[in-house]
Amino acid sequence: MGYHHLALAARDMKAIHNFYEGIMGFELVKVEIGPSPEGGWAKHFFYRMEDDSKFIAFWEMHDMPGTENFETNLSKAAGVPDHINHISFDVKDKAELDERRQRWLDAGLDVLEIDHNWCHSVYTKDPNGNFVEFCLTTGAFTKEDRDHALAALKSDELPHSKPPAKVDFHKPQAA
Repeated sequence: MGYHHLALAARDMKAIHNFYEGIMGFELVKVEIGPSPEGGWAKHFFYRMEDDSKFIAFWEMHDMPGTENFETNLSKAAGVPDHINHISFDVKDKAELDERRQRWLDAGLDVLEIDHNWCHSVYTKDPNGNFVEFCLTTGAFTKEDRDHALAALKSDELPHSKPPAKVDFHKPQAA
């Protein structure tokens, strides 16, 4: 079972559209417009990620009480470091991961790349200030991995994981 959609609030829907359709390549396929139970009204935009069962969606709120100064960065809103709450999308292979990294760089975005030893990821920030990630699973999960994960539920005395194999910071080329 997967998820159908992730829905987030947006302050600047034009910037969100430019990022998620223009840069990420997700297609805007639907909008629902209507009143909010709390008052005001909203537009709910749906971007297709790969098929008609996987979407990322954004709320553009209008005249909704209490939404004048809302925070769009999930981590900032929760009071945790930026990397904690993030959105991760899968890729099918290393070529697609490389293409996604280059697409972000071509759009003028900074990119963090990490080989986590069991998956390889590239990260940037969306217009809401949230970290977004493309991730390729590169390892297999063993019984020992599961046993270690279950042990971590019960103890804070386990050794730290092996550090990432590689961390790179990529800056876009100057125009």
